[in-house]
Amino acid sequence: MRGSRTPAVRAIQSEMQQSFQGLSRHRQAQVCETTKTTLIKACQWARGAAVEAELAKALDEATQKLAAKRRS
Repeated sequence: MRGSRTPAVRAIQSEMQQSFQGLSRHRQAQVCETTKTTLIKACQWARGAAVEAELAKALDEATQKLAAKRRS
């Protein structure tokens, strides 16, 4: 069995990535429009895939602002 002795590599999601995935498709599109990126790249970021550092930072900040807005 090939690969049976190596552990599976799993991406660990941050709290902001999980909250982004919990948003509706419309809200996700709004965050993407704010950060000037595509929904595909944002969904990749939310799954924990590798994206550019500045894009990840922008998505994290935009999601954080939206989450704070929703709480208040």
